[in-house]
Amino acid sequence: MLKLYNTLTKRLDEVRSVEPGTVSMYTCGPTVYRDAHIGNLRSYLMADWIRRVLEVQGLTVNHVKNITDVGHMRQEVLERGEDKVIAAAIAEGKTPAQIAEFYTDRFLRDESRLSITRPKVLPKATDHIQEMVDIVERLVEVGYAYEVEGNVYYEVAKFPGYGKLSGNIHEAELLEAVRVEPDPLKRDPRDFTLWKKAEPGRELKWPSPWGDGFPGWHIECSAMSIKYLGRRFDIHTGGVDNIFPHHEGEIAQSEGFTGEPVVSLWVHGQHLLADGVKMAKSAGNSFILEDFEAQGIDPLAFRYLCMTAQYRTRLNFTFGALKAAQRGLLRLRNRVWEWSQLHELPESDTQSITQWRDRFLGLANDNLNMPGALALTWELVGSDLPGHTKVQILREFDGVLGLDLEGVVEAYRVPAEIQRLVERRAGLRGAGRYKEADDLRADLDQQGYVVEDTSSGSRVRPKTRWEKRREGWSTVSSSAEVPSLVDSPDETDFSVGLVACNYAGDVVRCVESALRWLDGHRGEVVVVDNGSADGTGDWLEQMAKADPRVRVLHADHVLGEGAAKNIVLKQCRGKTIVMMDTSAEIVGDLFGPVDKVLADDAVGVVGPFGLRTDDLHHFHDGEGESGDMDAMQAYSFCFRRTRLKDVGLMRESFRFYRNLDLDYSFHFKDKGYRVVADPALPVRQHEHRVWSALPEGERDELSRKNFRRFLDKWGGRADLLASNQK
Repeated sequence: MLKLYNTLTKRLDEVRSVEPGTVSMYTCGPTVYRDAHIGNLRSYLMADWIRRVLEVQGLTVNHVKNITDVGHMRQEVLERGEDKVIAAAIAEGKTPAQIAEFYTDRFLRDESRLSITRPKVLPKATDHIQEMVDIVERLVEVGYAYEVEGNVYYEVAKFPGYGKLSGNIHEAELLEAVRVEPDPLKRDPRDFTLWKKAEPGRELKWPSPWGDGFPGWHIECSAMSIKYLGRRFDIHTGGVDNIFPHHEGEIAQSEGFTGEPVVSLWVHGQHLLADGVKMAKSAGNSFILEDFEAQGIDPLAFRYLCMTAQYRTRLNFTFGALKAAQRGLLRLRNRVWEWSQLHELPESDTQSITQWRDRFLGLANDNLNMPGALALTWELVGSDLPGHTKVQILREFDGVLGLDLEGVVEAYRVPAEIQRLVERRAGLRGAGRYKEADDLRADLDQQGYVVEDTSSGSRVRPKTRWEKRREGWSTVSSSAEVPSLVDSPDETDFSVGLVACNYAGDVVRCVESALRWLDGHRGEVVVVDNGSADGTGDWLEQMAKADPRVRVLHADHVLGEGAAKNIVLKQCRGKTIVMMDTSAEIVGDLFGPVDKVLADDAVGVVGPFGLRTDDLHHFHDGEGESGDMDAMQAYSFCFRRTRLKDVGLMRESFRFYRNLDLDYSFHFKDKGYRVVADPALPVRQHEHRVWSALPEGERDELSRKNFRRFLDKWGGRADLLASNQK
């Protein structure tokens, strides 16, 4: 039987159901104010594998997954009386109910594309307000909670077991873990909100014995789990970020209400990192399934990837790893398709099937060892068993794996006319007319079909979206994949480099202006298409075919700004690099004047838009002045390519563009080079739409984070200021 690591007991515990033959399981579901990112989805995949492992062993799983359509009532959000659902609704011009319904539908669609089995019950928080009020009333009645001015708080000190799940069992640890601004209405800063009084003007509110208000974040899961699974149930799943304070609060509420333990097994999946850092919208790495599908990658490749790491270990997501998973998934499906075409079907080897099934379940039952189960799957593929037997076993395995191997034959089915062409080609080959056979194969390839010749004959299948996409252009997933030309000799005089990410009109204007004014100079334009999804990549490909001066490298997703610009720097071949922002336009001969300024070996960087500072904390425009500056803005940032050997590349921790130009300017200054402004340089600024399209709060947060990175490195280097270099 399945054993899982129990966060509560800190050991492997066997699943022992309260009701014989039926396992009750509750999963903390999504908060539907935006799309679930792949970190959230990894947690739901874990719950799905738990359910599948139990069901293939004959158990019924009563699975409940809630939909939080009130909003994540995190403690710090409660203190400000805010709600993310409402904020998102206002931003999109929709009511909270409309936006919740929209994202609920998208979440269910995403789960379906990942072959996640639909729960038996999907309760919505807004449909269970009365159940929440009932529990809060009871907690007040028995002394676990108290009311102050329409707000109801759980009194942590009254519950001796608080902290037993997370290990935050001492008062100092709890205070540190909560990290909230003091609420003068609370008796203890550790206390958390069960019911919050509605502020004036709030639309999403409900009546209660304490006045109109709305529930706290933790209480909704207590109410819905107890309603649908009872006062004692078997498994509760979530991500590690749910352990504290959410699940800790849920235990206090539920056990305070029932007077006894409610959940037997608490199971938590570890974080999914992206390029080595925690996923977050502010980091620009909060990927969703649509980011994969834009690259032609099957969402089930992500399911395959998640099987390569145990659920309790961190998984570092990269697009390179995802593409490897896509290749593995395609290979597996192709073998199933191949063996399913066999006409001679031997008798089933019952003994072998049983042995392989038992080995597979042994791995799956051992704390959900999906990496081991996947490795065993490939061991089976490479075994000496007959193909028909392998297919039988693989289909049984797939009851847990969930890779839709059963649907391969139907997905690979081709129209009758295509099958006739393959048969005709086979006849041509048999007659020795190989040139005609090859031409027919090329024609089928153009129509989007793969023809494979085997000892038992030829077969045909449709190309996958992944295969079709790869025929368009190759992509890179990181700057590390791109070879560096920094040490190679100059091949031209100027390299204009830019990073393009959507806003095709801006990209066209910038590239065309560069090409126009490069006439008369030996030069090239090097562009990184940074995961554009609006046709920018197609236009750049057409331009590269039409003008040999243009070279394009495509990223398969939006790389951080530092990484994307490093690809440009590594690929430039000109004596002078002119880095341009796509919001800027060259309106005259920029190259001659830049070359003249950089003839002075003391000058590291030149551009039209300089910045000055007196204290490293406040930078301001050079206001049209020329001469030495403290930094150069990235609208046009020009330097000799040979300086890269001394200065190095940009810091890739700068995922957002803002303040990266400050940081890179100081890399030059640190090596003793001057940063010089010439406002007469012919560069025109246009609206910076990457900036203007972001909500004000988000862009300010991203800018602050980058500025802290800048100060962490350069904050004590007042010696580098231009005013100190006289």
